[in-house]
Parts: sequence; C-alpha cells; structure tokens
Amino acid sequence: MNFQKISSSRRRFIQGVMATGALSAISSGPLISRAWAAETNPEQWVQSGCHFGAFEAKVVNGEWTDTRSFKHDKFPCDMLKAVREIVYNPSRVRYPMIRLDWLLKREKSDRSQRGDNRFVRVTWDQALDLFWQELERVQKQYGSSGVFTGFADWQMVGKLHKAGGAIDRALSMHGSYVTTVGDYSAAAAQVVLPHVIGSLEVYEQQTSLPLVIENTNIIILWGCDPIKNLQIEYLVPDHEPFGYWQQIKEKVTQGKMRVISIDPVRSKTQNYLGCEQLALNPQTDVALMLGLAHTLYSEKLHDEAFIKEYSVGFEQFLPYLTGETDKQPKDANWAEAICGISAEEIRELARQLVKGRTQFMGGWCVQRMHHGEQYPWMLVVLATMVGQIGLPGGGIGFGWHYNGGGTITSKGPVLSGLGGLNNPPKAVHAANFRGASPHIPVSRMVDCLLSPGKKLAFNGETLTFPDIKMAIFTAANPFHAQQDRNRMIEAWKKLETIIVLDHQWTASCRFADIVLPVTTRYERNDIEQFGTHSNKGLLAIRQVVKPQFEARHDFDIFTELCKRFNQNETYSEKQTEMQWIRRLYDEGRKQGQETGITMPDFDTFWNGEGYIEYPTGTPWVRHGEFRESPDLNPLGTPSGLIEIYSKTIAGFGYQDCPGHPVWLEPFERSHTGKQAESYPLHLQSCHPDKRLHSQICSSDNYRQTYAVNGREPLYINPTDAKVRGLKNGDIARVFNARGQVLAGVVISEDYAPGVIRIHEGAWYSPQEGGKAGTLCTYGDPNVLSADIGTSQLAQGPSAHTAIVQVERYQGVIPAVTGFGGPQLVQGTHA
Repeated sequence: MNFQKISSSRRRFIQGVMATGALSAISSGPLISRAWAAETNPEQWVQSGCHFGAFEAKVVNGEWTDTRSFKHDKFPCDMLKAVREIVYNPSRVRYPMIRLDWLLKREKSDRSQRGDNRFVRVTWDQALDLFWQELERVQKQYGSSGVFTGFADWQMVGKLHKAGGAIDRALSMHGSYVTTVGDYSAAAAQVVLPHVIGSLEVYEQQTSLPLVIENTNIIILWGCDPIKNLQIEYLVPDHEPFGYWQQIKEKVTQGKMRVISIDPVRSKTQNYLGCEQLALNPQTDVALMLGLAHTLYSEKLHDEAFIKEYSVGFEQFLPYLTGETDKQPKDANWAEAICGISAEEIRELARQLVKGRTQFMGGWCVQRMHHGEQYPWMLVVLATMVGQIGLPGGGIGFGWHYNGGGTITSKGPVLSGLGGLNNPPKAVHAANFRGASPHIPVSRMVDCLLSPGKKLAFNGETLTFPDIKMAIFTAANPFHAQQDRNRMIEAWKKLETIIVLDHQWTASCRFADIVLPVTTRYERNDIEQFGTHSNKGLLAIRQVVKPQFEARHDFDIFTELCKRFNQNETYSEKQTEMQWIRRLYDEGRKQGQETGITMPDFDTFWNGEGYIEYPTGTPWVRHGEFRESPDLNPLGTPSGLIEIYSKTIAGFGYQDCPGHPVWLEPFERSHTGKQAESYPLHLQSCHPDKRLHSQICSSDNYRQTYAVNGREPLYINPTDAKVRGLKNGDIARVFNARGQVLAGVVISEDYAPGVIRIHEGAWYSPQEGGKAGTLCTYGDPNVLSADIGTSQLAQGPSAHTAIVQVERYQGVIPAVTGFGGPQLVQGTHA
C-alpha cells in the first residue's frame, strides 16, 4: 500500500461510496425564496450547510440574525447555535496582517517574538507579494525540502471550496514541497490495519445498522462514543444514525440486546442507552483483550474453523498468549492485575461473546496512546477468534462513530471537486528534496523541525527529516492538534516564515508571520453531499452573507498568487465560482444519467429547493464479500487473509511493534504506573461534545453555555475532587512536568477515580504569549500531553498517554488570553 496517500484519505475516501439507481426528488415545496442570494431581499431564509449539519439562516438587510435546522434533518445538532458567531465574533480575521518584526526583517526576524500577537495591517497586494517572494526565496535557497504544506481541509465543506484542493492546485504549479502522512485522529490504526485486515478501516462504511438491530445480541463499544461523535461529519451530516440508535436503545430497554461499553468513563452513549460498562484502568485495553482471548482459547470457545480458513498467523501468536515464550500466560488473572477488571468478569464476558451474534465497535481514542497500534490489531484478533467477521450484525468495525457509519449508502452520484489539473504546466521549480524525504508522519513535525537530517523509522521506511524553512497552513490549526505545546513553541522558532490562512485568530495565527483572512463557509456558494457515508442527497450551500471585511475565498487567493508567476488563468481555468459549481453539478448529472438517474438541470436545482434526495440503497455487511468467498474477494493484506501475525511487520524488526499484538507498558500511566506517585491522574483529551476539534471555540456566546467561570471544563470524580478540596465551579490548576493549564471544575460520577477529562480543541491561551512554560489560561490539554510517537511502525500521536496532578488554583486568577484579534501596531518600529 502507498502510505503517502493516507494523508489525503479524508478528502478522497468518499469516492468509494458511489452506488447506482433511480432518482427520487423531494418536491414538498421550496425551503426559501427563489431570490436566495445574499442581500437580494430585505428579509429571507437562506439554505446552507457545514460539518454540524444543514440549516437555514435568516438574513435581514444583509445581516444573519437567526438560524433554524434543515427540515430534512430529524436530529439536528445543538452546535448549529454557534455557527452564526463564526462570522461575527471578535476573533474573526478581518484583514491581511503581518507580524511586526517579520515585516521589518523578514527571515532574519526575532522568532522568539512569535506569539506576542503584534501585527501590522497590510494590503492584499502587499501580503501576496510577500507570500510569492518567500516561496521563490525558499525554493531557490533550500529546494523542495524547505517548504511544508502539511495541514489543510477540516474547516470547509463543499465540493469547490476545499482548502486542501485549492492550495495543492496552486503550489504544485510553483514547485514541490514536504507533505504529511496520516492524521492526528487515527494515525496508528491507519498504518497497522492495512497490514492486518487490508484497509484503513477507520474511514470505511460499516455494516448497515438495520442489520445490527435485526441480528446482533451484544454490541461491544470499545472506547467508542457514537452519540457524542456522530453530531459532526467530514461532509454535511444528515444525522440519520440517531434514528437507528433510538431503536437500539429500545432493544436495550426491552432486554432484547446487550450493549457493553468498555471505557474508564461513562460515555454519552452509555448514558443515552442505559447500557452496561466495564470501567477498566486507562491504557490497559490490550491486557483485557488478551485475557479474553486466553479464556476463549483455554475453554475451547474460539472458532477454529474460521481462524483456519480466514486468517494466518494464529500459531505464531498462540505461544505468546499461552505464556510458552515468556513464562507468563495472558490469562484472566494476569489481565486483572493490570486492567482492574476481575478475572471472573473477564472470563464471563469471553463466554458471552460467543453465545450470540457480537458486533465489536472500536473507537479511535485508544489507539492515540503509546503503542496504540496494538489495540486495533488485538481487537481484530479477538473478533477473529469469535469468528463472526462478515456476518450480518457481527464482526469488527472502526468507523461507527464517524461520518454516519452504519447508514445505508444511497444510489446517487458522488460529485467531484476542484482537484488537480488534467494537464498541469511544468512547475517553476523542479522537485529537489536534497536527499531528504518528501513526506513525514503528521505528528512528527516538531521532531522534524528540531532535528533536520535525522533518520526516522516509519512503516518499513527510513525517512530523513527535511530542513523546513517555510510552513503554510490553511483551514487548519496545528496549535490545537500537535502535542506538547512548550516543545512546539521551541520548534516553531526554527521556521523562517509561517503563513496561515484562516478566518479565526487561532493560536496558529498568533504564531504566524503572515495571516491571510479567508471567508467562512457561510460567505461562499457551493454544493455538497447531504450525509457522508449515506450520500442521502445533494445540497445547495448558498452564500448566507457577503464576505465580511477583507476576507477572500481560498480559490481567489491562490488565483492571485498564481498571477505572480503567470499561471492564474491556468489555475482558475477562467471560470468563476458559480461557473465551477455548475460544472461540478453537470459532471455529477452526467454520471447519474449513465447509471439511470435523472437529475434536474442546474438552474432548476439551484433556483428551486436546492436539494435532491437520492434513492435509498440496500443494506450491506462489512467484510461480507470476503467471508462469502475469500479467494474471489481477498483482503488487501499480502496473504489476502486476516493477519494475526504479520510477516511484513515482523520483518521490520521493531522492538516496540513486533509481528503480532502484545501488551507493552506505556511510557507513563496512572493506576500502578511508575510515575503515578507524582502525577496520579490519567488525563483524557478526547473529542469534545460541543465543538469540532478547535472549531467554534471562538463562538463566545455558545462557549459560555459549557465553559466554567470562563474556562474549559475539567471533569473529575467526586472522590478525587474531595481529596483536593475542589467543588463545582472552582478554577483548578492541572499540571505535570510538561506544562500547566487552568480549567473549571465539574464534578461527575461518570468518571472513574483517577481519571479526569479536558476535551481537546480548547484554544491555547498562554499567560505570556510566545513563552514556553507559561500558564495556559483557558485549558488546552495539549500543553500537558507528550510528543512521543506511538511506535516505529506508525509514529502516530500518543496524546492519551498523559498523567497529571490537579490542585485548586491559588492567587489572582488571570484573564483568558486566547480569544479576540491581534494587537494592531505600526510597521515602522517595534
């Protein structure tokens, strides 16, 4: 498999959900006036969409005043209350801005001043001239290895206005540049699972939920919280899974189905379903799985026939499981001492797994830990021993909480996007990486900046870190995603120039040299799928308000940049925004006609309801074709079978990731870990319930609906709170050897003793801007997390391997620093 393609998998995986059939258009009356365009009527409702769902915006004299949900969404997301503020909040990037000292000294600026939030306003021409001049300088002086464009895309929906497509299309005409492999969400699983079960799995469609409802006896939610995470999708969510989860709740209530959540925390899904829980010790999931597997084997409950026909390597794994190789059987008693679940509970769960149809639903948080590759691999092994992979309502999946996993995929066309050029011109600068690697694992960027030229083992390759001098970020916020904020600040000083395109003054903007204001998705026209995996329909995303201040579309920004090397007409293909949208629609319409689907012409679609609903597809079983005929439908592994033992991985010779799954002690953990005396609490920093990563954290009014005394919530067990003298609403200092943050206390029985949570995406808000070690005044958990790779195999982030201490904050509580715009200064002096 080409792992360079993993970094763009979020953009491209959707191509695999295309199906065929006949069109069924909804014609129940227009949602809005036909004169829909921004500011054409004194008052109107305008249809739009985003990662939180489709909606209609009330616009009065050109101002967005109210929001209501889309009538075809039965389960609208609460986060839609925050979207209007994205346009109008004080953190909005309004004008092109340049960091003061960089404007004076360019690449020789004082980089320790990054983060001090002092910027000079410039014109668009000045900003783009400087952008172009830096591209030229760095390419000439350092070659392709000097430019980095590794983060893009999570901010925007829409086939045309994808930030990643816009920047790639432009910069590839100028030269080559360093890119990334993988992402922060599921890096360990993305690398190991193709070796084990033949595909990325995490972004794949899951067995149709109606088949789960009909056939499943036990659902195992292993670190999986679909009710929380299915609120958002990569495209515009239709929220259809919530109807199915209502049915699952009814079956649980009636005693017709068991759902067991394996998680140290009572998840939102567990509380919604009223289901069972096994509250294991944090980071001990693999030990529990091994205890279950040993019970299945020792009590002869495993499916020998399935293992023999559909997998390879069980005989290499077995000596480790039984203790033949290390004199330590991985039995339930051994597992109990590590994971905190009693041996009898482990044995009883193993017996239950094979009494009926069992569906394993794996989440992603568990693989964002040290040795995170072992968790998805071992969960596949456990499902293989149960023997139900490929059966309706049985087997294993890792995408149930993402992109509407388990919905039924429609028979409608999948539209393309801006994409690359069919016949691109010769680039201004030929590719020249000067012996360095053209790609790096995404979470190893700080390592790369601090140690250019260093060798790195990664998935069988030996990479050489490039000497990056210029970084460009668009629709991304690395000061949210990357671990160990203080180490990151030092690494950022290695960059000569940083350019950020955004519409919010994130910490990434504050640490940039050039900040370019882009439009929000609500100031653009576009089209997008309604439902990511479901592809339920096609939605017109209409401009709610005109671009505010001096914000521009990414497409227009890069058209103007290309003008500086005479490729602007090549870039835009001489087409406007609406001409592009019409072209993309017509391509989809042609695709539909070829498969028997009739779609209205573009004008009828766009000026009418702006929504087409596709015919429903048929239920589908993940890995069903493989089970039916493994010879005709092999997996994408070297053997074509499930690889319990991977000869490929074994051949890499990695001590921290051998040829079959094993229990490996993480570099730190609570609950009997070596460092627990100083830092006894495990810090969870999983996906938030009220945001998409760091997005909408700057929506001030909405943030106040969940913030505690203006800080990010810190969730803590009553026992742990009492020991520390904490009560609800207190401001606490959370700290370890890596950093310190303030957060607002929320005491909850949902959290096991020794486990706390601060959701990722809380904006980094340093008390002293640009200074490593300073207190984060709002509560960014990545101040506390460690920047250590999961293993040499995937080199993914280990964000959830983090232990901390908590105490009541003493002294005068500082103001939150992370929100609002920059300090505007004159460009003639410091």
